[in-house]
Amino acid sequence: KNFMKITAKAVETPNCVQCCCGNDLMKTLLPHLTEQLELCQKSLTGYLETKRNSFPRFYFCSDGVLLEILSQGSDPHAIVPHLQNVFDSLASLTFDKQKKYTATMMVANDKEDVPFSTPLNLAGNVEEYLGEIVNNMQETLHDLCRDCGAECDGMTCEEIVNRFPAQIGILALQFSWTIDTEDALRRARQDKSSMSSANRKALNTLNEFITLTVRPTWTKLQRTNIETLITIQVHQKDVTDELVKKKVKDPGDFEWLKQARLYWRVEKDTTVISICDVDFDYQHEYLGCKERLVVTPLTDRCYVTLSQAIGMFLGGAPAGPAGTGKTETTKDMGRMLGIFVVVFNCSDQMDYKSLGKIYKGLAMAGCWGCFDEFNRIDLDVLSV
Repeated sequence: KNFMKITAKAVETPNCVQCCCGNDLMKTLLPHLTEQLELCQKSLTGYLETKRNSFPRFYFCSDGVLLEILSQGSDPHAIVPHLQNVFDSLASLTFDKQKKYTATMMVANDKEDVPFSTPLNLAGNVEEYLGEIVNNMQETLHDLCRDCGAECDGMTCEEIVNRFPAQIGILALQFSWTIDTEDALRRARQDKSSMSSANRKALNTLNEFITLTVRPTWTKLQRTNIETLITIQVHQKDVTDELVKKKVKDPGDFEWLKQARLYWRVEKDTTVISICDVDFDYQHEYLGCKERLVVTPLTDRCYVTLSQAIGMFLGGAPAGPAGTGKTETTKDMGRMLGIFVVVFNCSDQMDYKSLGKIYKGLAMAGCWGCFDEFNRIDLDVLSV
């Protein structure tokens, strides 16, 4: 009301000096209004903080976006456009025809769809059912990994492409290559030809994928998937080549240990990625049908360094000229581990509060943060 009074007064007196300095109305009302506004702002921040605490991925959304999500929270269909703010690739949900609030499938931003293991009823507060979506997504991928770990041995390339989503197809390829190579290395002392036969097998797999590419019946998605599998397989074949050339005959040799090796561990019921002496559990974030980086010796070195750092509970800071793929390498390593990598472009506008908010979110949600152009942040903010 008071603010309306002031604006009405301003309309009556168009002269700026008269309006502002003519009487004490401004002097008495404005400080009071500012106080009230600060109180509102404070309680709003507190309210948003409680929501962020119950669903940590909200820490990566701006206040405006978060308010929009919360205001439409009662209608899950209205939330769908905002999913990309809190997920890596989950861009939409398919709902059941009869039960309109029951989600049956997750749809990636590249239109790949994967059915949930158990359909999910979205009801209650938005932060609660978003948390359920995260859990359900991870369970679904976990179930798919379990199937993949049991079945991947002896599957043909075409079966891998048709049977599994792209992300799990890559795992199937890496599982079987790791088993074959490790097995060949164990037998290499007694059986002179075991490594070269493993190398032949890797080459045959690669050729099999290449013959798949010429088929005109693939959809665009499946084609991307096959291209990604070829990228991964080319690297695996190179590694086997290198092991044969260097006459490695022991699975404990560093030439083999420095590679990213993927195992399905039945006793832990999870996928384990080992690089050197550091083991990571696969995080089951849904990634859709993403293209993967071509793995160069430099990428391998970055993986070894970053994994060692994380194994010691430290971070890594790749440095180099612009456009050489520092961010992409970090994101690609995250994809290999099935983890949500949140990229932040840092600027000198960042204060310690916004940085603290990001750290809270990363710690609570268990994601990786990639701070691009870290050097732009002011020193007094960085020191916090």
